[in-house]
Amino acid sequence: MAEHESSVMWFRRDLRVRDNPALRAALDEGPVTALFVLDPALWASAGPARRAWLAANVLALADKVPLTIHHGDPADVVPRVAQGRRVHVAAETTPYGRRRDDALAQRVELVATGSPYAVGPGRITNGSGKPYQVFSAFARAWREHGWAEPAASPRSPDLQPADSHQKALDLLHRAVDDAPFDLPGAGEDAAWRRWRAFREGALADYATERNRPDHDGTSRLSPYLHLGVLHPRSLLADLDRASTYATELAWRDFYADVLWHEPASAWKDLKPALAGMRYDDPEDAVEAWRTGTTGYPIVDAGMRQLREIGWMHNRVRMITASFLTKDLHVWWPVGARHFLDLLIDGDVASNNHGWQWVAGTGTDASPYFRVFNPVTQGIKFDPRGDYVRRWVPELDHLPGKAAHEPWKHDTGYEQDYPRRIVDHTEERQEALDRYQAVRG
Repeated sequence: MAEHESSVMWFRRDLRVRDNPALRAALDEGPVTALFVLDPALWASAGPARRAWLAANVLALADKVPLTIHHGDPADVVPRVAQGRRVHVAAETTPYGRRRDDALAQRVELVATGSPYAVGPGRITNGSGKPYQVFSAFARAWREHGWAEPAASPRSPDLQPADSHQKALDLLHRAVDDAPFDLPGAGEDAAWRRWRAFREGALADYATERNRPDHDGTSRLSPYLHLGVLHPRSLLADLDRASTYATELAWRDFYADVLWHEPASAWKDLKPALAGMRYDDPEDAVEAWRTGTTGYPIVDAGMRQLREIGWMHNRVRMITASFLTKDLHVWWPVGARHFLDLLIDGDVASNNHGWQWVAGTGTDASPYFRVFNPVTQGIKFDPRGDYVRRWVPELDHLPGKAAHEPWKHDTGYEQDYPRRIVDHTEERQEALDRYQAVRG
């Protein structure tokens, strides 16, 4: 291409300027039109929390660079803006994104550089050239494969003036105004501040503290990673690749790889062994789960945290998912959809395969026997009951670990905390019986 011919940088899940190889590739060709397309299909499928978080981060990027923001089907908008110019993107890896890009490539020249992952899906295979089925083997190969250094950040990018549509801007501002709760700070400056604070503080004890929902022991970067406000490669550059935190980033790449090879696993069981499993559809019980009124304190605390801040501690995500699938015998997509409605870090690969890992239909070898006991899990990981009391004020009068077992105390229900909707011991046995029946 001629040195000073202009191109388009279409931002999707890479809402940042730093460490953005696709943006660098576009700038190498000359002046760039920076574009974001508000896709009605994705917008309509997201709940108000996810819309607000996306909107806040798009607007934060628009404060840093002249960003042209349009509303409409990318199949129409991108060719209209490009007008024959090359369109630079970070490679999309979700089933919807791949279909959209394959169709668009018939109409514009799409140039993909990088992806939202440290190691892009499809790049790591086993000795037979097939994808890894088990995380531990994938993680070893992932570390051996390695990843690129962070891309240099442009000092004064040559970007064309923004030419946004007012309808798109109005939708974004309205979404932020209608956010169901206070959002974290948006944009890459806020994300980097959070990373530095974590790196210099809680990272040292992350291996143990990450399981404690009562402590601020996690990075809380998943919402930023989800939209590419930070790239995992930037974080890995600061880490020992053998660290526990690096392993958590590997999980993210692993689930993206699974979805890449098995697109249907977004909403169907990855492993068909439990295809004949009998599930229930108990409307009242599912509603109690959604609203955090099951009578199991750690479950209710997690579901209320989700509803009130659009995020839930990962240990509690596993506990609440196990309760829905093993204690209430509900098929995992019911829970996965609810999480995606509310989580500001709601990522279809990580969320839905995490649910399958708990449900026993996903990547783990023999996980169906793993039934989380919500009481012992609560006492183990929230030993003083601080997490429960924070999110379940009906139990704030019970001291220490008593908050996990209100039924053992005369005053346990004096503030109208709900009684348990099921007996965990009975439902655990029922779950195992159903498993044995389908396995023969």
